[in-house]
Amino acid sequence: MVPGPTLSDVAEPTEAEVVTTAPAIGPTTTVPDAPAASTLAGTDLEILQQKRLRIPIDGTLHAALQPSFDQTRGTGRHEAIDILATRGTPVHAVGAGVVGKLFTSVRGGLTVYQYDPSGMFCYYYAHLDRYAEGLREGQAVGAGDLIGYVGTTGNAPPDTPHLHFAIFRLTEPGRWWKGTPIDPYLALR
Repeated sequence: MVPGPTLSDVAEPTEAEVVTTAPAIGPTTTVPDAPAASTLAGTDLEILQQKRLRIPIDGTLHAALQPSFDQTRGTGRHEAIDILATRGTPVHAVGAGVVGKLFTSVRGGLTVYQYDPSGMFCYYYAHLDRYAEGLREGQAVGAGDLIGYVGTTGNAPPDTPHLHFAIFRLTEPGRWWKGTPIDPYLALR
């Protein structure tokens, strides 16, 4: 087994990349029996589709999702999907993994970075109203575990609560803010 990145592997980003971060709480945890990265076959999208990731908002059908990965937002591509929901709607982990970082930024607001069990992929949940009670960095989570609640923090319009959800392949182990974006619309079931 090759464990995923741990919090001790994380070199903090520069001030230009970070506004504030939540403090680390508790010990680092890895998910047991995670497949080694070298045993995973196929393209990144095929690997993600094999994981059968769930939609993070209960009751949302894939047909209701809007592909917006390539849309322009501000000065660049969106590289995510937005799932509209009422403020305070529960947000669930799309798959098993470890909470890599609890983070607050100007653009994303209150966010969660979750590593998958292999440490290859990171799931990003943004504009949260609040975290699930007791959620902490290094915590193992399973598919469907509560991680937070829909909100409008960061640069989200205050009258449009939604979950901004992104997936990226980590380009440097443990660097939760660096990765190659993958269209979540194509990866979610």
